[in-house]
Amino acid sequence: MTVLPADGFSPAAEFTDPSHDQWQSLVEGVLRRSGKDVGGAAAEEALSTSIEDGLTVRPLYTSADASPDPGLPGFAPFTRGSRATGNTTDGWDVRQRHELADPVRLNEALLGDLENGVTSLWLAVGGPGGVPVSGLARALEGVHLDLAPLVLDAGADPGPAVRELLGLYETRGLAKEAARGSLGVDPLGQAARTGAEPDLGTAVHWALLCSREYPGLRALAVDALPYHEAGGSAAEELGLSLATGVAYLRELTAAGLSVEEACAQLEFRYAATADQFLTIAKLRAARRLWARVAEVCGAPDAGAQRQHAVTSSVMMTRRDPWVNMLRTTLACLGAGVGGAESVTVLPFDHVLGLPDAFARRIARNTSTILMEESHLARVTDPAGGSWYVERLTDELASSAWAFFQEVERAGGQATALRSGMVRERLAATWAARSRDLARRKEPVTGVSEFPALDERPVEREAAPVGPSRGGLPTVRRDEAFETLRARSDAHLAATGSRPKVFLAALGPASVHTARASFAANLFLSGGIEPVHEPGSVDASTAAAAFAASGAGIACLCSTEALYAEQADEVTAALRAAGAQQLLLAGRPAEYAGADVHVFAGCDVVAVLSSELDRMGVA
Repeated sequence: MTVLPADGFSPAAEFTDPSHDQWQSLVEGVLRRSGKDVGGAAAEEALSTSIEDGLTVRPLYTSADASPDPGLPGFAPFTRGSRATGNTTDGWDVRQRHELADPVRLNEALLGDLENGVTSLWLAVGGPGGVPVSGLARALEGVHLDLAPLVLDAGADPGPAVRELLGLYETRGLAKEAARGSLGVDPLGQAARTGAEPDLGTAVHWALLCSREYPGLRALAVDALPYHEAGGSAAEELGLSLATGVAYLRELTAAGLSVEEACAQLEFRYAATADQFLTIAKLRAARRLWARVAEVCGAPDAGAQRQHAVTSSVMMTRRDPWVNMLRTTLACLGAGVGGAESVTVLPFDHVLGLPDAFARRIARNTSTILMEESHLARVTDPAGGSWYVERLTDELASSAWAFFQEVERAGGQATALRSGMVRERLAATWAARSRDLARRKEPVTGVSEFPALDERPVEREAAPVGPSRGGLPTVRRDEAFETLRARSDAHLAATGSRPKVFLAALGPASVHTARASFAANLFLSGGIEPVHEPGSVDASTAAAAFAASGAGIACLCSTEALYAEQADEVTAALRAAGAQQLLLAGRPAEYAGADVHVFAGCDVVAVLSSELDRMGVA
């Protein structure tokens, strides 16, 4: 139905609605001018992007892209949110994570966060990275436990920390019904992290206690972060969280809780990444999938999943860590728009050690800006009705459900972890993604793209080293390039200079600049300093310029035409001047006389590692 303005005039009245075929025809014309002569559906496919889980993002979505009815916010299947008003009444819960062993320092940090916008606290308790159980009371001095919900991360043995917290409630005279938060008990998540056998009896014990005596406390966390941090895809993260949740439901209902009571004891934790649309779709799909589980269990009204989103540590970089502020902002946006009830923004220096006060301030203010200044919390389900988001939600849910069924057929979550099935599946996913990272098909700003060799490192107090993980590994997007940069740093420390490559640019700047810039950026990502002086060389000047550069290798940069005209003579001059290796910016067909070709889509990590080896960089 078209609604006309009050004066009866419609600005689009004289324009006919374009058809999909008309749009596709225009796309064909654009592609043809760029050298791709494709038509029909192939033209649209040429603009499509393949992402993880076998999904494809198309360039155009319309009302013809059907997806299941997402329902209304607050009602099954809860795709549009677990609450009818979404986050519009009070925004999302800003939950800050703290890992400090000193109770006094931790208390100062907690009070500072609560005074400046944080609404709940996520505390590591026990172990090398957390506050000692005996120091919990001191750490929580001045914290109003009836106003600030607490979430515990007490590791494989949560009992002492839980008993200390419950005793603290009693000591302070806090009524049991006034306690808020989560005990964070997650034996299957701990099994994934450590490889230890899960003690599901502990989970049952605390869930029964909370269900009967502490109505505002959830006992169990279904933490999907171990699977994301091991390199899992969005669908794998969702599928494994479902398998974990179902395993807990079986245990709790067998112990006497109803399905409704058991569901009320669970809080689900997911990673939020800088891919904001995938994050939005993942959280929406998670609610829809859990609603289906609850429906199958005979309690459809109990399927409103409680979600805690945490910005991804996998996407965080050690080089140029300031860019992490932008990544976490996008991740927080995706989490908020996706409908998470609680959001934790990890400080931008999280992977460098213990965050400082400035980093924690930026982290908590990220949520505040998105809610108060960008008004993201003023609309219920802001992504609802987007054909792209609805379709992506549906496709992701289908992929995740298929993997969940695969885990169930294998015997359930505990068996899948024990057998190595989960490890193998996630390792294969990460291996495929690593190939894309190495080829810069998934660029990492400040690391694989636009790195700064002269940046001053950001130093932080070292975080306590925890026990070695016997379970799933942890990965980061920057790890392959970080290894290369670390080799360059060591060479600089030992010799006073970085390994160098001479850029032998042929012809005027207008001809060689594009490829010279591409090559310089590529070598910088591996810590190899490009020397582009003079701006252009030929057969008569190349040898002297290379000798003056102090480089061990050289890279030709120009066009195919100039390669055909000058490359043989310039190559001979460079080899005579002592170049250990001759590279060329361009594909192998453009000039066969080079030892190595660098081009968009080549394995950058393999090339740079080999060149560092050749130059003797240990």
